Amino acid sequence: MKKFLDRLHFLTRRRIEAVTFLIIFFLVFGLIGYKMGFANMLNTIMQTSYSLLIETVLYIMAITVVSGALGSLLVEFGVVRLIEYFLKPLMKPLYNLPGVAALGGIMTFLSDNPAIISLSKDKNFTRFFKKYQLISLTNFGTAFGMGLVVVIFMMGKGYVGGALIGLLGAVVGSIVSTRLMQRFILKSHPELNAEEDNKGDESKISFKSEGGVFLRFLNAILDGGKSGVDVGLAIIPGVLIISTFVMMITFGEPEGGYTGGPYEGIGLLPYLANKVNFIFEWLFGFKNPELLAFPITSLGAVGAALGLVPRFMTEGLLNGNAIAVFTAMGMCWSGFLSTHTAMLDSLGYRNLTSKAIIAHTIGGFVAGIAAHLFYLLFSLIA
Repeated sequence: MKKFLDRLHFLTRRRIEAVTFLIIFFLVFGLIGYKMGFANMLNTIMQTSYSLLIETVLYIMAITVVSGALGSLLVEFGVVRLIEYFLKPLMKPLYNLPGVAALGGIMTFLSDNPAIISLSKDKNFTRFFKKYQLISLTNFGTAFGMGLVVVIFMMGKGYVGGALIGLLGAVVGSIVSTRLMQRFILKSHPELNAEEDNKGDESKISFKSEGGVFLRFLNAILDGGKSGVDVGLAIIPGVLIISTFVMMITFGEPEGGYTGGPYEGIGLLPYLANKVNFIFEWLFGFKNPELLAFPITSLGAVGAALGLVPRFMTEGLLNGNAIAVFTAMGMCWSGFLSTHTAMLDSLGYRNLTSKAIIAHTIGGFVAGIAAHLFYLLFSLIA
């Protein structure tokens, strides 16, 4: 009888989910189709996706291949360990983390969020941490995910100063996120503050190198470039699906009416944002409500958010301040909603996912605010 009731409950729940999904799906696309015309809506979806693939995704993939090769070279020839050596003294006062945590930040900056997971499985790395500190690495590492790609992308668009200021803002956001997460953990699990056996040998946390200098150089750029291709391929669904949808609710009807061309939309997001845009103008310095699309998209995938930038440039919506805020929030959030659960699950603390998300959401907002204030400060000095 119990099995029958459980089965009935499962089927009922699944049917409710199916009906709810269909209602939301047809409501959203019915609204867009009613405004644009269904034929135009379908054509715009295809045209926008194709344009993003050719004009944006391939450009981002080129960056990920080059940055992947560069990151691999930095690891292979010890530059990462050298940078880590200089960053170690900052870890304790800024993040309340042991010095070796700097390695995690550098690795995620050079690649993506999951790089912190591989380090968290290394006993020679984890034994330097108290348990609550190890868990907070989820927030620390995520704050720098795809950082090199984001910074190079923004610089490639001609905004070098804005990208560097944004990087500084992301550091501020990472501090807030990591510290908040540690506070949340200790409040709910004070037992995780127990001392660990911190007798690890840092020299064992190393990257093996074999062969002559030329062979190591060749293998590093080829392996790093290959990993860049993997990252570039991984961002395609996010850019094509998420960015297309976000653009359709961000950009409005073109002059002369809908044609089914790329980058047409219903202008819903700016309409809603206009109601409270004074808040975002005060916090981030955004003069145009359309710019909110970037941080919103970054919550799911920063690669998809980068896909919005070329269109913003075409529309004349960007300036150095917007780029600084985009870089800070894009790096700090970098799709954390889609990665936090998996990262905490790998550490065995999935129940802390909600706390990690809250802390990181706050950290991302702080990163954007800090980038805006830093940009104003540097503008006054310059």
